[in-house]
Amino acid sequence: MAQAAKSGMLAKFVLFVGLIALAALPVGALGHRFGLLDLAIGSALVFSGIVLATIVLVLGVATLIFVYTRRRRADRMPALIGLAASVVVLVVTAPYYVALSLPMTNDVTTDRDDPPVFEQVAAESAPGANLLDYTETEAQVQAEGYPDLVGVRESGGADVSFGKAVDVARALGWDVVSENAGTGLIEATATTFWFGFQDDVAIRVRRDDNETVVDLRSASRVGLHDLGANAERIRAFVELWNDS
Repeated sequence: MAQAAKSGMLAKFVLFVGLIALAALPVGALGHRFGLLDLAIGSALVFSGIVLATIVLVLGVATLIFVYTRRRRADRMPALIGLAASVVVLVVTAPYYVALSLPMTNDVTTDRDDPPVFEQVAAESAPGANLLDYTETEAQVQAEGYPDLVGVRESGGADVSFGKAVDVARALGWDVVSENAGTGLIEATATTFWFGFQDDVAIRVRRDDNETVVDLRSASRVGLHDLGANAERIRAFVELWNDS
């Protein structure tokens, strides 16, 4: 009877803590996105969920072995559900840990020598936001980590490319906040799904000899490490451009 009680308690603990870990991710991330939690609390919840999921993964495997060897059928399902919840948490968050190995930067561009500038976005920048000065350090880090980022070159006119750039930006779900056909500058804001982080994008369209060149720059408003988000955003733009 003592072993049966122990088996049942372990299985229920794995289930309970596994579900808490699973709930911590959307609560922390979406809670910040919708203004219910500040960033520190939201991040702490997500991190706590990862820690709990790791504990449940180890304990869940041990519990399953225990209940199977003791033939405790009633305790198998709670243990399995809790273990599955922990696996979901760790699988969902695994890419973020992999992304920590990417270059430590929050501002990337397709033109490191003459990056597109922010005009309206810079004027409306909130207190505490990252500076929008593309530095030599950023350029060096990007050259080593993202050498593949290059602008788009077209044989058509700048007017056509400007309109296409606006369309591609909107197709990607970015909020286009400024269109200046005279300077060839487009500014947009991209919002991440989970935490609702807002990153700013500048798209510059201009003639270069017999070609039209479209360059991009994507910069995070907060944080020192973008986990590769800005580079992926630029790649998504170029990919959709080429497919359009």
